[in-house]
Amino acid sequence: MPKVRIEILAEAEDTEAIVDLIAITARTGRIGDGKIWVVPVEDVMRVRTGDHGRGAL
Repeated sequence: MPKVRIEILAEAEDTEAIVDLIAITARTGRIGDGKIWVVPVEDVMRVRTGDHGRGAL
């Protein structure tokens, strides 16, 4: 089966709910179900407008 990578940028307060939903949806109980990484993002910038932070989401 091919590997899939999904990246989600979300507000910190939404992290637990998103991780829980992905885990419940992706879990088959077999080897290869995958892993979920949660990493902090210092900043985000929308290239077209130059917006930073929440304004860029």
